[in-house]
Amino acid sequence: MNEAVVVGGGIAGITAALDIAGHGIHVSLIEREPTIGGHMAMLDKTFPTNDCSMCILSPKMVEVERHPNITLHTCSEVTGVEGKAGDFLVHVTRHPRYIRASECTGCGDCTEVCPVEVYNRFDAGVGVRKAIYKAHPQVVPNLVIRDREHCIDCGLCYDICGKQAVLRDDEDSEEEFVIRAGTIILATGYDVFDARKKTPYKYLSIPDIITSLELERLINASGPTGGKVRRISDGRVPREIVFIQCVGSRDIPLGCTSCSAVCCMYAIKNAMLIKEKNPEINVTILYMDIRAYGKGYEEYYERAVKLGVKFIRGMPGDIYAMDGTIMVQVENTETQEILKINADLVVLSVGIRPARDASALAERLGITCDESGFFQCSDEKCGPVQTLKPGIFIAGTCREPMDIPDTVMEGGAAAMKAVISLMQG
Repeated sequence: MNEAVVVGGGIAGITAALDIAGHGIHVSLIEREPTIGGHMAMLDKTFPTNDCSMCILSPKMVEVERHPNITLHTCSEVTGVEGKAGDFLVHVTRHPRYIRASECTGCGDCTEVCPVEVYNRFDAGVGVRKAIYKAHPQVVPNLVIRDREHCIDCGLCYDICGKQAVLRDDEDSEEEFVIRAGTIILATGYDVFDARKKTPYKYLSIPDIITSLELERLINASGPTGGKVRRISDGRVPREIVFIQCVGSRDIPLGCTSCSAVCCMYAIKNAMLIKEKNPEINVTILYMDIRAYGKGYEEYYERAVKLGVKFIRGMPGDIYAMDGTIMVQVENTETQEILKINADLVVLSVGIRPARDASALAERLGITCDESGFFQCSDEKCGPVQTLKPGIFIAGTCREPMDIPDTVMEGGAAAMKAVISLMQG
């Protein structure tokens, strides 16, 4: 069966789909969100080059949509898999958009007239969206989606759409279909650690304690503040920002025993971006160990030091609100000095955790998860992308935490394994 299924439309899934399609093999790319792109689409820059994230990703997203050997299924989930290598039956459920895809141009007229504003998950909660919306301006496919849960059915979007592309509840429904494929690649990505579980850090109790993903949206030019770092509570420019590392990583009591691989580097990246735009802001990073392990990463760390980013080895013992600021008390374990920092903004560098439905999906596909909850490879000697079930491969952060270059590399490796398995029959 000369057909492949790729589950997950992040950078790993996009890379795998394009590589397989380039060998003349048809690929069905399945993504449960309304757009492909994954977490990478949320980022402002990538380390260690500080290149624009979407400048790298967006052309690949468009290429996926236009490639003649790729069929894109968004708002879709894999509900079951039958068969064996060379002849899988992949059961997929497509959730309704309440939009006629053949007519929608993504113009956004319906979004402008919609009176409802709700939490925007793409902006990590620091921004809002309408009940009919596009997650961001560069979505692929370029279609809006109507949020049935929050829609008040006022009728304004139906009236404004000249193409009559907006559908009512009874005009769209879930659709189930089956794809026959010879091989499957899982590139379902990750979730970030829920910072509320780290109760001493008072996330959500103090509004100006935010996560690293929320900061990414604040410093992104397409984010809710137009790229300007602001306090959540009063909109002021912060004078003192403190990053706290290893939130949900290397924390045995919380069951997060492993390092998340990227937190040190993305904190350094964001600290540098803040200092470059606002040199007057003091930025301090509290850490256990700085793990700058990749090519050019140590030099990247040295650049941050030269820019004036302070690094203190120690984790805070207490955080509390005081007179409009946040008091962070920490012991510098290199000097045994007790420090009290009056921060205007505290950023929690949250770690990478398995996707919320990873274990359920593994059970449907007949593969296993490791003790951390990530998909398990069969044997490192056979390559990290091979699962216990022949014909099913894994790539990227669904296997373990890793940065974008390693994720792209694994997407390509899984694609080549899949192509070889199909060519061998």
